[in-house]
Amino acid sequence: MKVLKAIVDFYLNSSIHVALAVYAFTWITLLQFGLNYDESVLYFVFFATITGYNFVKYFGVAKFHHRSLAGWLKAIQIFSLLAFVAMCYYAFQLNLKTLIYLSVFGLITFLYAVPLLPMSYFRDSQMNLREISGLKIYVIAFVWAFTTVLLPLIELGVAIDTDVIITTVQRFILVIVLMLPFEIRDLNFDSLKLGTIPQKIGIKNTKITGVLLLMVFFFLEYFKDEMSANAILSTLVMVFVTLLFVVFSNKRQSIYYSAFWVEGLPIMWLVILLVLG
Repeated sequence: MKVLKAIVDFYLNSSIHVALAVYAFTWITLLQFGLNYDESVLYFVFFATITGYNFVKYFGVAKFHHRSLAGWLKAIQIFSLLAFVAMCYYAFQLNLKTLIYLSVFGLITFLYAVPLLPMSYFRDSQMNLREISGLKIYVIAFVWAFTTVLLPLIELGVAIDTDVIITTVQRFILVIVLMLPFEIRDLNFDSLKLGTIPQKIGIKNTKITGVLLLMVFFFLEYFKDEMSANAILSTLVMVFVTLLFVVFSNKRQSIYYSAFWVEGLPIMWLVILLVLG
């Protein structure tokens, strides 16, 4: 049992799970627009997510304790290096236009982890993008929406029309909703300076906001020029299951509630779409 727990913990802590979620969202975009499976885009997104997330999560830890890192962190560092090499390999298979856009979002990821200004400008800490009050959730949603919707479509030469814009807005909204259980979970630990949604409006209003956003997410589907019964059905199932996870989230949730189950919802959505054909 301990071995299984260690494997699951490494799977989550090394960002493989979140990378699969981003990979699933990207594949969903290809399915929504009737595009073929594109190995270069999907694998790039997968390995770039591992690289970016591990950089953000462990940058502060590694820079101060690089000589005495715990075994699990050293393993994640080695794994992240391999993921970075794989990311570079697939990046060279992408178009130059795509790489230019990616460089902008690479900079955002860097600024998200690295302090913007020297410590002398602040009384108690350095500041990076994720420490700017209220910005964290929107930065993540914006990057996910670009990476999983616009990136594959730009790479494959799809015109940015109304359906693409609506899908991007939907993805932005959905990622915000998926972040809410995480913000509720971290309510007792997050600094008040972060200005998270639960900190500003409370848990009950956060859940109400999540429900309302899910309604917007679903009904935006009807404004698209191209609709299908499978798309409507899969979206409805995704909305219903996500709603349940938002409503039942709390500050004392299981350590796997958000990190595994909520983060795995995009994978569930992909499976539904693939089963529906």
